[in-house]
Amino acid sequence: MRRYFEFERHGTSYRTELRAGVATFLTMAYIIVVNPAILEAAGMPRSASITATILSAAFGTLVMGVYAKRPFAIAPYMGENAFIVFTVVKGMGFPWQTALGAIFLAGALFTVLTVLRVRSWLANALPASLKISFAVGIGLFLTFLGLNQIGVVTLGVPGAPVALGALSRPATLLALGGFVLTAWLMAREVTGALIIGIVATTAASVLTGVTQLPSAVMSWPPSVAPLFGQLDIAGALTLKALPVVVIVFVMAFVDTIGTLIGLSARAGLLDERGNLPDIEKPMLADALVNMFAPVVGTTTCGAFVESAVGIAEGGRTGFTALVVAALFLLSLGFAPLFTAMPAHATGVALVAIGLLMVGPVATIERHDQTEWIPALLTIVLMSFTFNIGVGMTAGLLLHPALKLLTGRGREVPPAMWVLAGMSLLFYMVYPYR
Repeated sequence: MRRYFEFERHGTSYRTELRAGVATFLTMAYIIVVNPAILEAAGMPRSASITATILSAAFGTLVMGVYAKRPFAIAPYMGENAFIVFTVVKGMGFPWQTALGAIFLAGALFTVLTVLRVRSWLANALPASLKISFAVGIGLFLTFLGLNQIGVVTLGVPGAPVALGALSRPATLLALGGFVLTAWLMAREVTGALIIGIVATTAASVLTGVTQLPSAVMSWPPSVAPLFGQLDIAGALTLKALPVVVIVFVMAFVDTIGTLIGLSARAGLLDERGNLPDIEKPMLADALVNMFAPVVGTTTCGAFVESAVGIAEGGRTGFTALVVAALFLLSLGFAPLFTAMPAHATGVALVAIGLLMVGPVATIERHDQTEWIPALLTIVLMSFTFNIGVGMTAGLLLHPALKLLTGRGREVPPAMWVLAGMSLLFYMVYPYR
């Protein structure tokens, strides 16, 4: 096992990888509850969705760990599930079965393009500035998400979309204390600082009555039968459903590339040219899970940005992902226990790791405006639109456009123009409100 995952080459160990896997799982365990709650609004049974969510996360993360040997966890994307429910089903009127069929078709297309190495050709064409901006943007997004979870940032009023939350709320006060504890431990370079922060905040919440202990520790996993095999591929192949397939494909494509590159940069896995070696392997894991997920009954999956928490704990190999997959499978029987962790506790870790990921912004070439402006636009739009895909596609469009307009079009590789075209298509079919 040690030789298979090449611990020595990555300077890691079983203990470190185990700790990293636990940290990643604790930070993303909320998906077990949140994803089914969202899908229920589309008429998908919540109990069956819990099992579908866990099975998809376990399958994708297992493939990522064993085949791709990367420390990235896979689970249903938060943005894509909301898009399917509130835009495709409620807004456009498609049945959820047809939406699952569209996801399956996108996954099949991903698989073909990955095997043909088209996806890696596109990913390797990304300029260094955009790759860095993806990592920084994800960090800012995580920070913003975490601040919202702990109650420091909340919805504002027209003209001021966000505002300072009520800092006197018990949950917020506990989270702020947990964040200070986490920051202090990280500054002291204490091993497991993030896990300690999450557990300490949860324990304090339980002791003060802010969080209730679950009524049961174990339970039988809910049956997935109401969702299994219900996808409607024929319905997704119609001309009417074509925009849905296109949007699902483009959103998942840019999210996956950006997340993989961003997380790999954080883990130090990129080569001297800023590319991820053997990127086809993690991309294939992502492609395969997007054929598996709609079959068992859930939405688009991909590498989770919360994997950055495990990377910060030292996870560098697929063993980290293997631990996450095992914990997801374990949660089939212990769902009440694992889902008792409050959002303000995991939010502490998101804020801490997000702030660390913003650091590389200083390495972007600021004297070349054709590099700096697209990179900065990418970073800010990820958070300001609360959509990672919007930020990425904006950068992918503006970068080659500025190069062309400044007489430097020859610096743009052909693959970048393909990415720009895909990004333009994204905005042409995006369901604006």
